[in-house]
Parts: sequence; structure tokens; C-alpha cells
Amino acid sequence: MVATKTKTFALLLAVVFILGNLTGCAVAPKDDTEALAEFKETNDPLEPTNRAIFAFNKIIDTIVVKPVARGYRLATPQFARNGVNNLLSNLSSPVVFANDVLQWKLKESGETLGRFVLNSTVGIAGLFDVATEMGIPKHKEDFGQTLAVWGVGEGPYIVFPFVGPTNPRDIAGEAVDFFLDPFNYIVNHTDKETLENAGYVRAGMRVVAKREKMLDPIDDLERNSVDFYVTMRSFYRQYRNGLIKDGATTEEIEDEFDDFDFSENESIVENKLASIEYE
Repeated sequence: MVATKTKTFALLLAVVFILGNLTGCAVAPKDDTEALAEFKETNDPLEPTNRAIFAFNKIIDTIVVKPVARGYRLATPQFARNGVNNLLSNLSSPVVFANDVLQWKLKESGETLGRFVLNSTVGIAGLFDVATEMGIPKHKEDFGQTLAVWGVGEGPYIVFPFVGPTNPRDIAGEAVDFFLDPFNYIVNHTDKETLENAGYVRAGMRVVAKREKMLDPIDDLERNSVDFYVTMRSFYRQYRNGLIKDGATTEEIEDEFDDFDFSENESIVENKLASIEYE
């Protein structure tokens, strides 16, 4: 049942993408050399369609996701939200481990495995991040990053309904990660309704927890952006490139948001994001 719904959703996204290619392509300037260079650099040939979908997503966020995230923040104390974030992070460890191995990162794969064992046992199913307290760092890997390490280009910038910014490489990565995740395998190969619903609960928790964490930064960023679409496109690319280059841990990237005053202006925001050192 879940697998069928997943395939239906994937088909819907594919149809939207095809329609975007047919009806919403930006036309590359031919006579203006500078404009053509900028067009190629932004790598957003579907910009008219992407902007329309971005606007649609913003409406959904304003009406549904953002109010739920604010309610979650008001109703849940910080220590409980930390527990939810830790649990979700721990559940993603098998996918991180698989991509560590695929990128031949033996040290990181050992750390990921150690974190998973410690947090799943001593940390009570991952509710407490005892691994970090013991000095074992957390990092993020996914198959989109693995493809990048293997030399696969990102392709054009795309905005999907309900999903947000992405690109063909990350779309392929998400699909592979879905099948790499043992949690998805379990819930998609069971007849028990409780386990099947667990997949929806986890997905919902991920959306709400992530949105709650970004409530203030995104609000400030939107308030002070000349073009919010362009700013978010820039942020998405810089964030993904930072992860691919392995310079910043998840905590360091999050700390950049916690410590930085987004209220200055858009250019400073983008420069700050770009200033994160990726070794």
C-alpha cells in the first residue's frame, strides 16, 4: 500500500517536471554575453515554472506547515524537541553508514556505526545523543553526495511541489536512499497497519522538526531578501556544496544559523553562508 502511494507520488512529480520542461522554460539570452554567462551560472532553465511552484509551496507552508511548526514549538519543551531530533538523526544512521562505505570513508563509517550502536542502546533508541557527549562527531551523508563524489554533475535547479529545491542528482540520491533505509524496507514489507503508519509518522515528524528549527532564520531571511526565490536557491546550493566538500559538520552548519543575525541584508546573508570553511 505504501509502495503504491510512493510510486503514485513519484509519478505526479515526474509529470510536473515534464510539464515544466514543456511550458515553463526560461529562454537563454543570445545577444547579451554577460546575461548569457549569468544564465548558465544560475543553471535554472526552468525558472518560470520553478518560481510558480516556489510560490505554491510558500502558500502551503504559510497555511499548514509553519503554523504546525509554531504549535509544536509552543507545546513541546526544548529538551523534548532535542529528543525528537536525536531520534530522527539516529534512524538515518544506516543510510549515512551506507554512503560512508560507498565513498570509501572508513573512519567516518566507523564513527557512524559507533554512534548508532551507542545511541540505540545507552541513548535509549536514540532519544539521547550520548555519542556526541563521548566525542564521536555526527556528520551527514546521502547518495546525492555520493554521486557528487563519484563525479556526477548536479544538473539544473528544480523546485518540486511540497518538496522544495533540488536537482536531478539529489532526486536520484533520494530514491536510492529510500531503498537503502532499512526502516522503509520494514514498513513497506509488512501487513501490519501500525508499522505501515510508522512511515507516515516519521515523515511528518521530520518535516515539522526541521521546519521548527528554521522558523526564525527563514523568517528573517525572507523579511530582508530582495528576491526570496534567488536567496533560497543560493542557500540550497551552498548548503549542499558544503556537505559534499565535507568541511562542515551538521552542528557547525546549524551553529552558523544560530549565531548569525539574518536581519542585516541579503548579500551579507549569502556571504556569510559562503564563508563557512569546507576543508
